[in-house]
Amino acid sequence: MPQQDLFQSPDYYLLDELLTEEHLMIRDTVRTYVKKEISPIIEEYAQRSEFPQQIVRQLGELGCFGPTVPEQYGGGGLDYISYGLMMQELERGDSGVRSTASVQGSLVMYPIHAFGSEEQRMKYLPKLASGEWLGCFGLTEPNHGSNPAGMLTNIKDAGDHVILNGAKMWISNAPFAQVAVVWAKDEAGIVRGVIVERGMEGFTTPTTHNKWSLRASATGELVFDNVKVPKENILPNVQGMKGPLSCLNKARYGIAWGTIGAAMDCYDTALRYSKERIQFDRPIGGFQLQQKKLAEMITEITKAQLLVWRLGVLMNENRATPAQISMAKRNSCEIAKQVASDARQMLGGMGITGEYPIMRHIMNLESVITYEGTHDIHLLITGLDVTGLNAFN
Repeated sequence: MPQQDLFQSPDYYLLDELLTEEHLMIRDTVRTYVKKEISPIIEEYAQRSEFPQQIVRQLGELGCFGPTVPEQYGGGGLDYISYGLMMQELERGDSGVRSTASVQGSLVMYPIHAFGSEEQRMKYLPKLASGEWLGCFGLTEPNHGSNPAGMLTNIKDAGDHVILNGAKMWISNAPFAQVAVVWAKDEAGIVRGVIVERGMEGFTTPTTHNKWSLRASATGELVFDNVKVPKENILPNVQGMKGPLSCLNKARYGIAWGTIGAAMDCYDTALRYSKERIQFDRPIGGFQLQQKKLAEMITEITKAQLLVWRLGVLMNENRATPAQISMAKRNSCEIAKQVASDARQMLGGMGITGEYPIMRHIMNLESVITYEGTHDIHLLITGLDVTGLNAFN
């Protein structure tokens, strides 16, 4: 029996006053959707390790796919704070739901819009924006995760088409995607982006099973066995690692907002529980150690909210650096993981059950702290930025 979603958003520093009426309307629309369509079903889907396919069309109708893409291509033409607020609310529901939207907007629609031809934009973007098509992003390989430049996936010229060979793994949306934006090296060793469509001979998407994390999200592999890809499917306006890395910047930005949503949900759950759970003849929220946990949670959430809001302003002004985005992604993931852990302790044994969302968030965050750059990689990005000394080589 699904529990009623009683979530109330913490806003300790009155940050809503920094948002426009449009921002608040967008956030509240997505929040209402999550309460109505995601919260009642998500525990059951996570327990079954099943992707709720109906959300793809719903997220398209809601405008959560490519909200910053211009309206002429089916996007929302919105700013980056709007996008961030959408991701916050979706991840408050579940990280896997936010992942579906992040991949579609930042990793599939963004590169097609930024680096694609006009023909590619018109062919793919409206269908992706509406949710008629689901997309995925092929960068990570079995032996190349934090070092994607070492990729082995390759394309070879064959006249009016190229022959694509290789494999990608840990790919969100892969089992259900109609379109994959895949990064591969050409014969000169230069990284190129190619749009691969389901149905191309030799292209398969095996599902990844036995996950303890992102269980309500579809994860799979992309396998390319002499796949013929028409040359008009190559992204014409980018070469090298700039292509995939610029996509990751957009995705990391969404994660920086999204994981705060997961933290907010855990905090709100723990706060409410602390007022209702009686031990030693009084609510556990009246004990010092429980108040310490709650005080630290709301402090870290508030700091993270301020960080991503400022980052959103810089994104809107086209002034945000990759290193600034990196810092926000790492910080939000780290505080969300800590908030979730403390909240789980406050709920005791109930914290591990599906009656509350906390254990699901904990498991999901283990993936989110790893993908789009691990915690340690983001630390080194900041280290490189402040010292000018590269610790990667």
